[in-house]
Amino acid sequence: MKGRGVDNNPANRFDRLSLEWHVPRPDGESTQYLVDSSKSIIATNSSPDVAFDASVNPYRGCEHGCSYCYARNSHEFLGFSAGLDFETKILVKEDAAELLRHELASRRWIPKPLGMSGVTDPYQPVERKLKITRRCLAVLAESRNPVMLITKNRLVTRDIDHLSELACHQAISVAVSVPTLDADLARIMEPRASHPRDRFKAIDELSSAGIPTSVMIAPTIPGLTEHEIPAILDFAATAGASRANYILLKLPGAVEEIFVDWLGQHFPDRKSKVLSRIRQLRQGQLNQSDFATRGRGRGQLARDIHEFFEINRRRVGLKNGVPTLSVASFRPPETEQGRLF
Repeated sequence: MKGRGVDNNPANRFDRLSLEWHVPRPDGESTQYLVDSSKSIIATNSSPDVAFDASVNPYRGCEHGCSYCYARNSHEFLGFSAGLDFETKILVKEDAAELLRHELASRRWIPKPLGMSGVTDPYQPVERKLKITRRCLAVLAESRNPVMLITKNRLVTRDIDHLSELACHQAISVAVSVPTLDADLARIMEPRASHPRDRFKAIDELSSAGIPTSVMIAPTIPGLTEHEIPAILDFAATAGASRANYILLKLPGAVEEIFVDWLGQHFPDRKSKVLSRIRQLRQGQLNQSDFATRGRGRGQLARDIHEFFEINRRRVGLKNGVPTLSVASFRPPETEQGRLF
């Protein structure tokens, strides 16, 4: 389906009934934006392999349409499919900035780095119009609460003003995700994300503005993209990135079926090789969810990929890991009630 990452809508694993379409859907089915009436905005997690334990997600679902996205499963909790629904039915948290202001102003809030986003991209296409992420960043800049941004959209450079303010207080890091340099592959694998060339331009603009920026080679897909690691690191270092990290492909829940189907449609000649290499990383399976190895894999192939990454990371002079952010400058943001006094 033109402009979409996938064209199937597998049944929701949590619903007993499902609707099957027997009539062809319109080419590039239009996106629906639905109001998310959540009463809170900061979500928490206890995953030891995630760099933050609290996050802000302005959107649910993502129009970037990445065929491999682990967050697709989250749409099933809302009664949708992890397939085409994930990229065509986007829930919008219109009150995100107001909710964030309220939660950061609470006496119960203990300042800590927030991830944005832990699930879907905060700079997906509709953000250009709605500016929900921008309004959230304004609150974070006012309160000087540290934030870790990750995106694959050059739109992040629009908010350099707020990011620079946070940088003054060692309260920002931005990771730009670049899984491939191949524009043709990116077009079918992550169709509505920025061109790889534009992501490096974003790294250049952000780092030139004094904002700590890293490249995230995620996901690294064995048999399809891992050979690109040296070139991606070269481009990132030239653009001014200070750090680099990678995460191996993860296929939890419904994502396994979706990605395998996508692979068969677009790379039937490589499908067997890619799946075989994934199984080498996952002890014969296509996915393992344990925190210790889900992002790095196990076995000799996992060690080979890690060493390949590390040799090239050191060669171009990039650090690994994430920078330490400071909460020393935090101050509760003003609220409407506070202004009355």
